[in-house]
Amino acid sequence: MNSTDRIAVCSRSFSRDSVLRKELLNKYQNVTFNDKGYSLKDEMLYEFLDGHDKAIVGLERINDQLLQKLPQLKVISKYGVGLEMIEIDAMRRYEKKLGWKGGVNSRAVSELVISHAIALLRQVSVEHKSVLDGSWRQQHVGSQLTEKKVGIIGCGHVGKDLVQLLKPFGCEILVYDVDEDTDFYKKYDVHPMSLDDLLSLSDIVTIHVPLNDSTINILSKERLTLMKSTSILINLSRGGLVDEVHLKKMLLQKRIAGAAFDVFKTEPPEDKELLELSNFIATPHISGTSEEAIHAMGRAAILGLDTNSVP
Repeated sequence: MNSTDRIAVCSRSFSRDSVLRKELLNKYQNVTFNDKGYSLKDEMLYEFLDGHDKAIVGLERINDQLLQKLPQLKVISKYGVGLEMIEIDAMRRYEKKLGWKGGVNSRAVSELVISHAIALLRQVSVEHKSVLDGSWRQQHVGSQLTEKKVGIIGCGHVGKDLVQLLKPFGCEILVYDVDEDTDFYKKYDVHPMSLDDLLSLSDIVTIHVPLNDSTINILSKERLTLMKSTSILINLSRGGLVDEVHLKKMLLQKRIAGAAFDVFKTEPPEDKELLELSNFIATPHISGTSEEAIHAMGRAAILGLDTNSVP
């Protein structure tokens, strides 16, 4: 047990997980958990972190203004995989070490992609509603995932895991990624191509890229119109990647067969008309938070407290 370092756990979900708490306390004696469940930001976040040597953060924003006031804080370890809430340049400027491991929740995300794809293809939510409304007859004939063309936008940790899960279904895998992994593509018979070609050819399009200046609105109105009327779109990555207004129009006009979103530009989403469409599935940002993924991310964050790496 390390009895000298003081640890601050900002994440609410980490703080309320008994397994992760026990594992962290087995290693560190002086730990401050976010037991009151505060959404920590600005001055409240500073006050919570002040006086600590290391911290585990989740969705908290770590910026220049915060770091310059926390000279004692030496290590920030990320609970989760996205780094968009951490100003990496500021971390380097103040020589703060970053604990981070990518891909620790990939399986949780890729499994939910397949779940949403099958639910849309078989129109599960529509049939479920018909049963609730008193009907006991097949309303629609759905289709199978087997042998569909699946277009994956972004073939990083999640994209690669999804490729491997899809292979037993006999799917043809199309990929768009700015960094091509030719060895992986060859091993799994993946077909790299332009984004426009992927959108026009795929039966299922699924997005797995971070949100940044190069990807914001990557599926614009113009690009969405390239999709086939029988295709479905899945976004379990980040809100802001898709023109949600135009997507709703396409769903209403049957110019796309269906869509499933776990993330939205504004969360919780405010467009009730979109959420109530029979060919749209919404989940509340749950893709990376299975029980197994939570523990994998938490253990990676605990290990990250011992990092010696400046980003």
